[in-house]
Amino acid sequence: MSQDSQQTSAEKDIASNWVTSSRFIFYVSIFALLALVLGNCSKLFTSGFKKPNPEVNTSSQYKPEYK
Repeated sequence: MSQDSQQTSAEKDIASNWVTSSRFIFYVSIFALLALVLGNCSKLFTSGFKKPNPEVNTSSQYKPEYK
C-alpha cells in the first residue's frame, strides 16, 4: 500500500512527468499571451488614437482660396 501511494505522488510530480509539465507550460503560455493581448487592447481602447489636426495652407485645401 505504501508503495502505491508513493508511485502516484511521483507520477503527479511536474518535474518527473514530461507530459504534465509540457501541458502546464502550454496552458501558462497561452494564458500569458491572452493576458498580454487583452491588456494591450484595453489600453488602446481607453486611450485611443489621437487624430492630429494640422494647419493646412488655404491654397492647399480641397477648395483652394487664392489671394
